[in-house]
Amino acid sequence: MTGSQGRPDKAYRNDAFLNSRSARPLRILAEYLHPDQRFEAFRISDTIVFFGSSRILSREAAESALQQAEAEGGDVTATRQALAMSRYYEECRELARRLTEWSKGLEEKRRRFVVCSGGGPGIMEAANRGASEARGINVGLGISIPFEETGNSFITRHLTFEFHYFFMRKFWFVYLAKALIAFPGGFGTLDEFFEVMTLVQTGKLKKKLPIVLYGTEFWDQVLNLDALVRLGTVSPGDLSLFHRTDSVDDAFAYITRELTQAIPEPGGTL
Repeated sequence: MTGSQGRPDKAYRNDAFLNSRSARPLRILAEYLHPDQRFEAFRISDTIVFFGSSRILSREAAESALQQAEAEGGDVTATRQALAMSRYYEECRELARRLTEWSKGLEEKRRRFVVCSGGGPGIMEAANRGASEARGINVGLGISIPFEETGNSFITRHLTFEFHYFFMRKFWFVYLAKALIAFPGGFGTLDEFFEVMTLVQTGKLKKKLPIVLYGTEFWDQVLNLDALVRLGTVSPGDLSLFHRTDSVDDAFAYITRELTQAIPEPGGTL
């Protein structure tokens, strides 16, 4: 392939090559090096990661949708359910705000415990929104999928990413994480939560990692983890690898206590 002057393209400017099967290792490496360079430029040592559904609305949006459904004969049952679920958006937003204010008060030369989400709407937006309301930088690790926007408007401008490879996105979720909070969500949230739990349970993740499963009413309906113990597929102690709560105050106290008992060394380990 030649350029406009009839000369051969350099390999790194050849789109056909860069998008080919042969160049897949380069694309994977780019999704490692690009975030790494940005995190270093912003002096980010580690993160607090928020997982959760992209479909959960803010209270304001849910109330507006319900009013419209009632006025126009829409699906009132669904919009009432959405309004009930909006509590998790608002509680995620509040928790992210409080954690950001706390982290900004630490006497550190580098930025510690920066809020990080999957970069989309719903719970992810709530986390980035809460951090931005505390005037803190925050991260969005988006993924290119056909039915979901990435890069919500609350992410710090130069810390919004869009990944092609799920496994590279997951790497960056876990590599810098010093705490994880799973809010109600669907298949993606379950996948992320259980992958982290597998890394912790098997000892592949060496660092101390406080994990919060937030929303007891939701998770008690969705997951019967006690059955895994009863049926012998996990050990009783495995259920103590994470903390269940339904309270912003409790989640905040648990995470900050775990992180300050001995401030962990910056950076990631896998």
